[in-house]
Amino acid sequence: MSNFSPLNEQQFSTTDSWRVFRIISEFVDGFENMTKIGPSVSIFGSARLLPDSLYYNLAIEVGEKIAKKGFAIITGGGPGIMEAANKGAQMARGASCGLSVDLPHETASNSFIDPKFNLHFRYFFIRKVMFIRYAQGYVFLPGGYGTLDEMFEALTLIQTKKIHPFPIYLMGKEYWTGLMDWINSTLIESCCISKDDLKLIKITDDPDEVAEGIENHFQRDRAEKNF
Repeated sequence: MSNFSPLNEQQFSTTDSWRVFRIISEFVDGFENMTKIGPSVSIFGSARLLPDSLYYNLAIEVGEKIAKKGFAIITGGGPGIMEAANKGAQMARGASCGLSVDLPHETASNSFIDPKFNLHFRYFFIRKVMFIRYAQGYVFLPGGYGTLDEMFEALTLIQTKKIHPFPIYLMGKEYWTGLMDWINSTLIESCCISKDDLKLIKITDDPDEVAEGIENHFQRDRAEKNF
C-alpha cells in the first residue's frame, strides 16, 4: 500500500511535471550544439587514471589518430582517460567535445575541451543519448562502472537493432581479458548471447587500427547511403 497522502501525491505529480520541462530543455540544448560537431567518435575510460598511466598515454594517441582522420572526439568531459582523449584531439587540431554530468568527484570539465562543445548535463540518460546519436564509433579504454555501462548499452542497442551498427573497440587487451573470458565461458555457454554477438567487439592496442577501422566503416556507410 502506498505511503503517500493525497497531498503528497499531488506535490509529487507537480514536481514530476516540471521535471519534464528540465529534461526537454537539456535535450534541446544538447541537440542544438551537437548537430554542429560533424562526424564524431566517443572515447570512454576511467576518470581515475593519472597522466603516468600507460592507458592515459594510449588515450592521447588514439584520440589524436582518430582526430587526424577528420572525426571530432567526444568524451565525458572529466579527468583521466577522458582528459587524455580530448588532449589528443586538440593536438591534432580536431574538434574536442566534453559531455559532463553532475558528479561528486568530477566538479569541472577538463581543460582540453573546445568551449563551444563543453556541454553540461544534469541527467545521465540525456548525456548517453548524445554519445550514441552523434558517434560513428566507440572506443573503450580501461574504466569502471560508467565505462561498462556505456559499453553494454551500445552493444545492446546494436544487438537489438535499435541503432545502426558502428565499430566498438576495446583498448588495453590485458585489462579486458578477464571480462572477455567470462563472456565466452559464461554468457555464450549459457546461451544468453550468441557467438555472432561477439563480432560486435574488436580488441586491439593499436591506435592506427582503431582510427583506420572507424574511418573505413564510416566511408562504407556513407557510400551505401548514397547508392
